[in-house]
Amino acid sequence: MEKSPDHGRKHRDLRLDVFRGLANWLIFLGHVPESLLAWFTTRNYGFSDGADLFVFISGYTATLVYSRMMTERGFVVGATRLWKRAWQLYVAQLLLFLFYTAAIHYVAHRWDIVHLMDQFNVAGLMDDPVDTLVQAMTLRYKPLNLDVLPLYIVLMLFFPFALWLLLRWPDLTMLASVALYLAARQFGWNLTSYPSGHWYFDPFTWQLLFLLGGWMVLRSGEGIQRVASSRWAIILSVIFVVFAFLVTVSASAPALQALVPPGLRSPFVPNDKTYLAPYRIVHLVALLVLAVNLIPRDCEALSGPLLRSLVKCGQQSLEVFCVGIFLSFVAHLVLITTSGGLIVELLVGMSGIATMVGVAYYRSWSKEIDRPRLSRDGSAGAEQGTSSRT
Repeated sequence: MEKSPDHGRKHRDLRLDVFRGLANWLIFLGHVPESLLAWFTTRNYGFSDGADLFVFISGYTATLVYSRMMTERGFVVGATRLWKRAWQLYVAQLLLFLFYTAAIHYVAHRWDIVHLMDQFNVAGLMDDPVDTLVQAMTLRYKPLNLDVLPLYIVLMLFFPFALWLLLRWPDLTMLASVALYLAARQFGWNLTSYPSGHWYFDPFTWQLLFLLGGWMVLRSGEGIQRVASSRWAIILSVIFVVFAFLVTVSASAPALQALVPPGLRSPFVPNDKTYLAPYRIVHLVALLVLAVNLIPRDCEALSGPLLRSLVKCGQQSLEVFCVGIFLSFVAHLVLITTSGGLIVELLVGMSGIATMVGVAYYRSWSKEIDRPRLSRDGSAGAEQGTSSRT
């Protein structure tokens, strides 16, 4: 690793922030149970959804941020910074767990909506609180909708070794990732959950999307962009996205089932999310191909007012994600305690997204004022020290 790889970091690619912000919005909308808000997510119009995009972008940005650090300063420095980030994610998971379960418990008993305890998988806290909390700390116990961050944490814990291999043998490492993915699907490898069952997102298969993002960073200057912008890639992507749309929509709309014969639809229904079905990966890649061609890197709209909120949510992804998960429960509570209806659901969805945007802007402002100001000679002023970016 004598040479420092240049992955185009001189100018921030705002498309990453847009896609990451979009993933957070989709996860929030998709996590509001029994509402029409899920129809605004991609999962009802194709095979992949916000979780797939979130994991892919996470692997992409982790490689973008830490590959140069590991190259220039060595494995130990790069690994410890990645583990520092994993620790931040772990603390966020525990705090989210605390507020999330406490809110569900309080609401369920304060307003006598006891079924929420079972619906959100927090009843174990009443039966065996100590053991349940211990299992939550080991990431084996996860209430409903709290599955994504544990997956992210595990992937980040092992990513220093994967990144070290990617920097030396990117193609062989990617092949090894594919082999692990195929073996996990074949033999059903997964981590166990508490009190029973397995992880909703199997890390042995979902690592493929994470590594795919990293591999694309390191290979971005060696033909991937040219392939993605080729006519045949665009045509094939359009065909597959349309096919996924027809299969997914016809599965929930009997009137449209004639468009897709049962024999053609059955391999894709139900959609295998736990073990990351191959067609989910293909669908996500097809969407990305179309997106990067429709939205070039220098697109003026990326810095315009229409996408500014998405960009902010993407730049403050962790905080926005945690708030979105909590708001999904709040949104569900509002819907089940009111008359509901389409207008109420739309208002709840827009209010939740507006709150996420507000949190993103606040965090951006807060980080900005915490940075030390420079005096006229360029040195740090009253606030000594240097700011760090992770």
